[in-house]
Amino acid sequence: MISTEYYTIHEVAKSLKVTYLTVYRWIRAGKLKAKKVGKQYRITKQELDKFIQ
Repeated sequence: MISTEYYTIHEVAKSLKVTYLTVYRWIRAGKLKAKKVGKQYRITKQELDKFIQ
């Protein structure tokens, strides 16, 4: 079984030093891929790494 790290929008915003709303807008615009779990978004480590590059 492969273990995948997931981050919340708040965690991504804090690590990139941007606001929550900025990360949310990136997700809505399709710039950052995220999975919706219930009412919250989760971003995988791989997708975050791709976005940063």
